[in-house]
Amino acid sequence: MNREKQISGLAKLGIYIAQFLETKPENYDEKQEIFNALLRKSEIENTWFTQDNQKFALKQWAALLTPAHLNEWLKDYETSSESKRVGLILAGNIPMVGFHDVISVVLSNHIPVIKLSSKDKRILPFLLEMWNDLSEGNVTYDFVERLQNFEAVIATGSNNTARYLEYYFKDHTSIIRKNRTSVAVLKGDETQEELELLAEDIFRYFGLGCRNVTRLFIPEDFLIDRLFESFINYKDIINHNKYANNYEYNRAIYLLNAERFWDNNFVMLKESEELFSPLSVLNFSRYNALQEVGDFIQNNGENIQAIVAKDELGLDSIPLGSAQNPGLGTYADKVNTMEFLEII
Repeated sequence: MNREKQISGLAKLGIYIAQFLETKPENYDEKQEIFNALLRKSEIENTWFTQDNQKFALKQWAALLTPAHLNEWLKDYETSSESKRVGLILAGNIPMVGFHDVISVVLSNHIPVIKLSSKDKRILPFLLEMWNDLSEGNVTYDFVERLQNFEAVIATGSNNTARYLEYYFKDHTSIIRKNRTSVAVLKGDETQEELELLAEDIFRYFGLGCRNVTRLFIPEDFLIDRLFESFINYKDIINHNKYANNYEYNRAIYLLNAERFWDNNFVMLKESEELFSPLSVLNFSRYNALQEVGDFIQNNGENIQAIVAKDELGLDSIPLGSAQNPGLGTYADKVNTMEFLEII
């Protein structure tokens, strides 16, 4: 397969996505009508995939799929001399979460054998068909209901599923991904605008992604009210039926157990040392010294996808508001997929 044509086709796909997002529905051409209908069907089949969240994901991909970004990402990796079939078991927690694995496999000169998530099965086939057309037929892939005839595998699941997958694929070269989440560390002098950026890291995709912040560290004297003020732009999240069900359920549990929590009618803050929080809940703890935060991060490192904080805190962090904008060289579970694909 011709990698240059694959890259060129992928960049053209990025342009197509951007144009689609900029076009008013009344001006759609036939292909755009099909694309739009698939987005709507995705939302009907999985109500977490709102139009807003699907289009947000598409916008991020459109920004990444440029010749400059693609060539910068790929310059350090060689294509495999021997094309192998790589099984992909894709997640469906947020829109298009498996697309990075698919393009990584293709651009490494391998063939992705794709088991789609039942929660996200409409958009990827459409985009891959378009990519192949724009690459003059240089993109090969298979969609399957059950993985077979493959030589390596990349699978994403929950911690429970991962144990099963590790056993099932024990005789194959593999990457098996597990549950992860992200944390944020506040210095205390963040502006209202910076805290509103943090809100995006918390609420985008309803908090369902591994890059969503579910655990917060704040200084001892930080006022909780400042957080609630910065969250207000996301108040309409409670109008989503499934999110509201989670909120009501968790609130009822806390009330029944007489647990202490802070509530603003669409999200709850709970003082807890737990890393993972239930949907609609943000765990937080107060710290006196940054060393306390560093110790927690070190002890929970294998479960943390990203750390959101200001640079001056000296953590290996990303800026507030950037959690849902990973680059092409950012890998799930911090395992370099391209290096894996070079050596299979």
